[in-house]
Amino acid sequence: MFGLEDITIPQILPLGAILFEFLFLLIAIPIEAYVFNNRLKFDKKTSMFYAISINLFSSTFGWLIFFFLEPILPVDLKSELISYIFFNTFRQQSTQAILILAAFIIFFMTFLMKFFILKFLVFSLNEDLIKPVDSTPESNRLKWRRSSVIRLQNTNLVTTVLIANSLSYSAISIILLLSRRTS
Repeated sequence: MFGLEDITIPQILPLGAILFEFLFLLIAIPIEAYVFNNRLKFDKKTSMFYAISINLFSSTFGWLIFFFLEPILPVDLKSELISYIFFNTFRQQSTQAILILAAFIIFFMTFLMKFFILKFLVFSLNEDLIKPVDSTPESNRLKWRRSSVIRLQNTNLVTTVLIANSLSYSAISIILLLSRRTS
């Protein structure tokens, strides 16, 4: 009826990677919600909503990008990736340098994604957008003041997302380091 007969369940499921992603989301969401609550002065419910939204969207975009890039990786890098995902080990020492470079790229790409998603959500869910437009012409001073307030809010949003992303990535990195030591 829905064409679901052709869907097959994979024989090997990277359950460890799925559970770690779930753990990372469980760690990142409260940390980022706390930062949004303190720095942007959102209430707790709104902070949690924004943290859940940006983390789920950025995580989904990240996995989509991964699945589009994975087929074009060189064979040796694919085998290292499979070895790390399924067995939590690297076969070559040179892979760790690539992993560190990839971690920096992923951090900044995630930061940019989270910033633009949060900016879109704050802008689209803002209830002040339905204000009636004043027919009086604005003075240059008032226009400058509004533009400076918007720039200040934009800078505050960038700084807050950077702090929240840094704290959540730090917590996740500590957990990864601790899990590597115990295995």
